[in-house]
Amino acid sequence: MAGRIRNEDIALVRERSPIAEVIGEYLQLRSAGGGNLKGLCPFHDEKSPSFNVTPARNLYFCFGCGVGGDVIKFVQEIDHLSFSEAVERLAAKAGIQLRYEEGGFTPRQDGGQRARLVEAHKAAAEFYAEQLNGAEAIIGRKFLSERGFEASDAAHFGVGFAPREWEGLVRHLRGRGFADKELIAGGLAKEGRRGPMDRFRGRLMWPIRDLSGDVIGFGARKLYEDDDGPKYLNTPESPIFHKSSVLYGADLAKKEIARRRQAVVVEGYTDVMACHLSGIPTAIATCGTSFGDDHIKILRRLLMDQDEFRGEVIFTFDGDSAGQKAALRAFADEQKFVTQTFVAVQADGLDPCDLRIRHGDAAVRDLVASRQPLFEFAVRSAISQHNLDTAEGRLAALDAAAPVVAKIKDRALRQMYAVSLDRWLGIMDEQFVMRRVRELAAREHGKRNGRPGGAPGGDNAAAERPAYDPNDPEVQRERELLKIAVQRPSLLGPVFDGVPADAFIAPPHAAVREVITAAGGVTVVAGAAEWVALLHEHAPNDQVRGLITQLAVEPTRSAQESDDRYAVELLARIQERQLTRMIADVKSKLGRLNPVEQAEEYNKLFGDLVALEQQRRELRERGLGSQ
Repeated sequence: MAGRIRNEDIALVRERSPIAEVIGEYLQLRSAGGGNLKGLCPFHDEKSPSFNVTPARNLYFCFGCGVGGDVIKFVQEIDHLSFSEAVERLAAKAGIQLRYEEGGFTPRQDGGQRARLVEAHKAAAEFYAEQLNGAEAIIGRKFLSERGFEASDAAHFGVGFAPREWEGLVRHLRGRGFADKELIAGGLAKEGRRGPMDRFRGRLMWPIRDLSGDVIGFGARKLYEDDDGPKYLNTPESPIFHKSSVLYGADLAKKEIARRRQAVVVEGYTDVMACHLSGIPTAIATCGTSFGDDHIKILRRLLMDQDEFRGEVIFTFDGDSAGQKAALRAFADEQKFVTQTFVAVQADGLDPCDLRIRHGDAAVRDLVASRQPLFEFAVRSAISQHNLDTAEGRLAALDAAAPVVAKIKDRALRQMYAVSLDRWLGIMDEQFVMRRVRELAAREHGKRNGRPGGAPGGDNAAAERPAYDPNDPEVQRERELLKIAVQRPSLLGPVFDGVPADAFIAPPHAAVREVITAAGGVTVVAGAAEWVALLHEHAPNDQVRGLITQLAVEPTRSAQESDDRYAVELLARIQERQLTRMIADVKSKLGRLNPVEQAEEYNKLFGDLVALEQQRRELRERGLGSQ
């Protein structure tokens, strides 16, 4: 087995893996000013963006949950990889051949489980795509043709065919160097009485990719009548495939979702294809499971779903009762979005694929354009179950629809729908309808907020409070100075290197100052990214390393003046504070001396005091102006 990846190759991987591009594969980033970018954090759920990316220093940091690091760290965390696996993955994308300490260019044979499984799925996707052109796959090509898809469409989406033989894929992947246990772990094969056998046989195959474009699973459609399996068979849960957090087509749709601020959620693989080919490139679908919380988190990141950037999530469902139930299930999730949520239901029950076959591309676009707000759809669906021609029916409809309106968290929107509900029911008594909705809303609010528990904080919060005040202007000032020392050290020069760590009030700031000394001081700096990497290397623990990352990403407050002037003033203030402390110390010592009996020591200290006072005066005149 090969040894450790060479340091120079790791540095090359960092250099050739632009952090904005890598992170942009997973979430939408927008300008935050000063060359920085921001987005919704992929590591915790948040309403507004606190995840910052600084391309100049190849770093990211979330001010919401505190995670941060470089491009390698991000890939490690987002895909649950080891350091070596993350480096190898980035190297493969950048076309870099890694060298290992024991020599040679051959990647490690174990390669990490995830890397191996991804490679196996890539090889399987190529195998299935090639099989689609064979004689046996005529049934699959016919299926696609009948649904309006050409060979080029199948190639674009990577559609393939699994032959009916028992070990076609297994033999192929064994020949590519994959072990049986890897094929079983990845869900490509399953144990048979005589050893591993293909999981998918005689089916049309859709490769399912993650946001970075790696194949991590498959969706398989039954083609033969004598196949006693389900109509659609998906890859089982595996180390790389978790159906609750995968959206089919998101790898193709993500850029258009971000650009249009719109996502169209459909029900199947052919529906995604039909939408994309009809001019709706924002279509995606779940993979054998209902739309849930993890899917919402993915879409929110891609949409940059927050108050400043409102978008649309459009659910398309069949017009039958099952489709209506699916739409109503989505109602419960609607308020987890900040975006506006809609439903597009085809009255005749056609899904986007069938709609395209019968009425063409324009009909699919019209379906999406005719979207209806999800709240309205949910309310009208409740009403539709009752006879509005009678007073009893209208009252029953009110009792069915009022709880739906009451669940709307936005008070103003809830009131507007209460007014609309009165109009749709024909009761013609807004106050009566609104009173009923208010009663139910108060009951719903009580359920949500009736959990026991005291006020937040308490003794624990007090115990965890830092020994220094982060809001102290002096503490904030030294933090600003450290930001410059990490981000633009050339502005400080040797003067900063003369300021000791004990000049900093906050212990974490003093720890960072010690790291800068250990790294050789600010005068040894080359490039910005290399400097931060050097500081990370000398940090004593993850806590200090995390603070260095935060300081490297957090913007400075120098908007009102030049960076040079701002740096000089900050440094002068820290020096002045240190001199004031030294002056107080000398005065204290002088007060304890007898000027007659200890004249020599007294005179020496007095001379030191005069010199320190002179230094402080000159410092104020030079760096701080008149005081």
